[in-house]
Amino acid sequence: MATDQRKPLPFIANFAAGAIAGVSEILTFYPLDVVKTRMQLETGKAKHGMVGTLSSIVREEGSRLVPPLLLEAPKRAVKFASNDFWGKTYMGLSGESKMTQQLSILTGCSAGATESFVVVPFELVKIKLQDKSSTFAGPIDVVKQVIKKEGPLGLYAGMEATFWRHFWWNGGYFGCIHQVRGMLPPAETQQGQLFNNFVSGSVGGFVGTAVNTPFDVVKSRIQGAAKVPGVAPKYNWTYPALMTIMREEGPAALYKGFLPKVLRLAPGGGVLLLVVEFTLGVFRQALGPPYL
Repeated sequence: MATDQRKPLPFIANFAAGAIAGVSEILTFYPLDVVKTRMQLETGKAKHGMVGTLSSIVREEGSRLVPPLLLEAPKRAVKFASNDFWGKTYMGLSGESKMTQQLSILTGCSAGATESFVVVPFELVKIKLQDKSSTFAGPIDVVKQVIKKEGPLGLYAGMEATFWRHFWWNGGYFGCIHQVRGMLPPAETQQGQLFNNFVSGSVGGFVGTAVNTPFDVVKSRIQGAAKVPGVAPKYNWTYPALMTIMREEGPAALYKGFLPKVLRLAPGGGVLLLVVEFTLGVFRQALGPPYL
């Protein structure tokens, strides 16, 4: 198949494929995201391990976790649609006909930056609802209370930390996908292609998580903290906050929640890429030439 001569799919196709992949990944791995956030919000020495935190969540809270789950889908849609947009843009600017390793990292970082501006309110709501001490009735209640106390800009608390978190994860994720795909033997069947996508996405998910977890810890601390009028927040800007956590809690604290996070986002990254590529293939078949 002359893959390089196919007409690129429209933006809406990549957006829809990302959303579908996001729902698939979320339904499979979301509980681990809640565990990760709880562990990151703990200051000082961790009181519970991953298994203890997970069992406590399931036992005590159950269905209260469904509303924040639904907020995750738009993030995945923006991730893949913006990665496709920036990939086409940079290839056009550089004159390259194929994606290169350097361009894949640049494209991923740019997609992460784009994603961060869109997802901050969703992330804020999710963190507020995932906090064990949360008293919010649901996502709408979080939005109302935040706007009432802090104004509309309160929904963008942690914007800078979210930027770096997504910047580094997407750069590692999409950069590794390009590298690993080049190292794997070419697939001769559709099943082989799906397997290669899963492996590439899983490796990318692991590397992205290893790189961005310290930034994720800071983001959770910033967004999870209650604002007190007249009191400067302990965690404000990302890189100073990294140093504060390291100084007060030790370097290992920067990787709180890493185990449940990587157990979600390594295979989750594989599921995302597998479902996205499969869905885009379905769209190509449905639209026919010149997309085939």
